[in-house]
Amino acid sequence: MTSVPNTLRIRRALEDAIVAGRYLPGTRLDPEALEQEFDCSRTPIREAFQQLEASGLVRVMPKRGTFVSQWSPEELAERFEVMAEIEASCGRLAARRITQAELDAFQKVHDDCRRQAEAGEVEAYYARNSEFHHCIYRATHNAFLVQEAARLHAMLQPYRRMQLQVRNRMGRSFAEHDAIVAAIRDGDGDGAARALHDHVIVQGDRFHDLIAAMRRTLA
Repeated sequence: MTSVPNTLRIRRALEDAIVAGRYLPGTRLDPEALEQEFDCSRTPIREAFQQLEASGLVRVMPKRGTFVSQWSPEELAERFEVMAEIEASCGRLAARRITQAELDAFQKVHDDCRRQAEAGEVEAYYARNSEFHHCIYRATHNAFLVQEAARLHAMLQPYRRMQLQVRNRMGRSFAEHDAIVAAIRDGDGDGAARALHDHVIVQGDRFHDLIAAMRRTLA
């Protein structure tokens, strides 16, 4: 029974570390080192790996080990395509259902993003950018959609972080946020859906920029 809370604690810690970029895509997770770090047996480590694999954050490869998920360009494009559709749905529902209290909190996060973008603070912007999207998910008032959007959001976080390394991307990202906030504030569901889809989708030059950033980061 003691492995249950340990498993949850370890899974959350590893999930946070992957999302924060401590473990880059393709990194092998060393169970012996993790046993020492978390002062536990192998069982909760193995259970945490299984849960992370189910969420898509890691891949367990028999006889090779457990690795932070790393996708080919084609696989990555597919996932961003699905994420763009999910976020569009979230934006459409949020524009209809967001409460005044949620809108006020959303605006505050947006203002925080503005300050970080103006200061050129990429890491701080990255953290607030994540909360910006979660504000939209919660405003849908659809628990299943919130869960699925958050799962895929976490899966793609390491790559969204890489996107912000591209020159001028942070400024463009904030300008896209501005359009999203305006549409949701005005109750424009279709406008919010379009703005979020265009914000998340990775195509053309943006896709090539992301692949170049990946190669630099993972080299």
